[in-house]
Amino acid sequence: MSRELTAHNRPVYDGLHPYVYGLAAGLVAWFALAAWLLFDRKSDIELSLAMVSVLLFVAVLLPWLLSLIWQKHRRPLDAHQQTVPFREWRAADFAVWGSTLNSTHAAIDMLLPLAAVAFGLTAIGIVFLVCASLAP
Repeated sequence: MSRELTAHNRPVYDGLHPYVYGLAAGLVAWFALAAWLLFDRKSDIELSLAMVSVLLFVAVLLPWLLSLIWQKHRRPLDAHQQTVPFREWRAADFAVWGSTLNSTHAAIDMLLPLAAVAFGLTAIGIVFLVCASLAP
């Protein structure tokens, strides 16, 4: 048993894995889809839903476009680095403000608010539909 507080010889990454970004975009899409399917009532709220959808689309599109531009204009030495498999990234540490955090915990910390909003809106929408169908 080791008395060390930190594990030695574990790689430390400063960027999230692409799967985490994909899951985040999927949760944003889930939120927009749930809003349209569960709260669309004729012409009462279509404009509000359209504006929220455009805002969410831009919030996902801008970071994706910036990542494409960054990949295109990398330094020559950085271009040869291969992507790390998710299993290795998950077992490593994640650099956070001069400290490290388990990569799995970092991904959970990033995705938890998005998941709470997406699943919470879905639950509220289902309750809304049930109450609307039971109303006289």
